[in-house]
Amino acid sequence: MTTDALHATIAASPQAIIFDFDGLLVDTEWAIYQSWARVYEREGHTLPLDLFNSCLGSGYTHWNPGEHLEKLTGKTYDWPAIDGLRQTEIVRDLEHEGLLPGALELLDHCAACGIPLAVASSSSRRWVGGWLEKLGIIHRFRGIFCRTDGYAVKPAPDLFLAALQCLGTPANRTLVLEDSRNGTLAAREAGIPCIVIPNRVTRHADLSPATARTDSLHSIHHRLAELS
Repeated sequence: MTTDALHATIAASPQAIIFDFDGLLVDTEWAIYQSWARVYEREGHTLPLDLFNSCLGSGYTHWNPGEHLEKLTGKTYDWPAIDGLRQTEIVRDLEHEGLLPGALELLDHCAACGIPLAVASSSSRRWVGGWLEKLGIIHRFRGIFCRTDGYAVKPAPDLFLAALQCLGTPANRTLVLEDSRNGTLAAREAGIPCIVIPNRVTRHADLSPATARTDSLHSIHHRLAELS
């Protein structure tokens, strides 16, 4: 996917934008991956990034790292205790984390241009809403749609379709911003153009279902600014 693909995707001046959350607005996915990698290391195993990408953007419905570890070791584990430790580690590692580069500028541009926004995430509402509150940006989004609201997780299109209905814009005039393969698959299934911005966890994944690819939210902001 080239710069031309990026420009072509944005050329229609989207009437609304749907954001993923983890790994797109905040670099949470590296800390989550590291927490699982440490669990594997304590058991003498490694957790390859390409394998972990199976559950990114989707939760553990389609591939569960805990179940996979039990198959590797032949053991059963006290997952509530392990998950409690992982959550403590994740909170510690993300204590000083903020918005990824270009996110605030893009949000400001959308506000100035009256472009409505939504978040569609396979994570829980408690997680996503908590972060948006902490970052002081929850008011920027017309709707927030999460796994715990009862929607099927990505790669099913349900979260994006719910956001689309909330925004009230045609699918072909709406834009999805994603970072994971499961997210790009969900956007394609929903019929919504999707730009993928890979991060250090997803950069080597197959992201070909996206309409276009770019390195940061800065480039999307700059292209939208050129068109406004």
